Amino acid sequence: MGTPRFAVPSLEILVENGYPVKAVVTATDKPSGRGLRINEPAVKTAAVARGIPVLQPVNLKDEAFAEKLRELSADIFVVVAFRVLPEKIWTIPPLGTVNLHASLLPLYRGAAPINHAIINGEKITGVTTFLIEKKVDTGRILMQEKTEIKDNDTAGSLHDRLMVTGAGLLLRTVDALAEGRIEPVAQEKISDEQDLPRAPKISKNSCRINWNMPAEGIYNFIRGLSPYPGAWTLLHSGNRITGLKIFEAEKTEDNPMTDPGKIAVLKDKLLVGTADGSICLKKVQAEGKKVIEASEFIKGYRLDPGAYCT
Repeated sequence: MGTPRFAVPSLEILVENGYPVKAVVTATDKPSGRGLRINEPAVKTAAVARGIPVLQPVNLKDEAFAEKLRELSADIFVVVAFRVLPEKIWTIPPLGTVNLHASLLPLYRGAAPINHAIINGEKITGVTTFLIEKKVDTGRILMQEKTEIKDNDTAGSLHDRLMVTGAGLLLRTVDALAEGRIEPVAQEKISDEQDLPRAPKISKNSCRINWNMPAEGIYNFIRGLSPYPGAWTLLHSGNRITGLKIFEAEKTEDNPMTDPGKIAVLKDKLLVGTADGSICLKKVQAEGKKVIEASEFIKGYRLDPGAYCT
């Protein structure tokens, strides 16, 4: 059970290692783009290429869907980047329903663990396999594997590494379950439940940059939202106000201004003031335009001397 590209290596590694995948459950096909062309989920494309039956239920609580799953007589359900399952679904298989989560649970429970780990400046994260239970992301842990978060990682680069690492961990987990050599561990035995960092779903409003933060925090914020959905700000230049997404930035020793949000141009560098210095923008996208290098943006936008970001 999965939908996006993150779930594809997990499906592939199970098939390649001889596991008879009886079906794939994924989201429905959806129109996207200006032409509203119908796009199918990445997992569906991978399943169809391997001749695996695909189920695309609209309502996971539909009894007819549950009955189809029972008829498969599967030993185990595997969930990677999918929706929250009703109890009558995850309790069907005799070996349980295993979920792959992109954090070291119980840290970063929620929909966006990769983004929040980078935004919070974490140096270590990882992947976890666990048995699904009633409360989301709280089930007993099966296996974990740690991964370093590099200083220049974005949500995109970390996503791609965890996607591969997670597939390997999932295979080892399914092997162990099939052979009866794994003992699930309750999450409360791993870490105190108090003040755990969470990973709630990210909204457009939560992607807006607060220039009153320190430069390090803003740098992490931009990395944690790149390439999707993208950190953004409002650029004020003269009478113009332009929405600006920032996909890449770098820390800099250049500090020509003291006011948070104030813009300065040094040769081909686009700098923005923070609470304790400046940050250098590298790749940006003005509303309705393409992603370009900040040096190109400087040439084409004609920034007012008093330009600033909010």
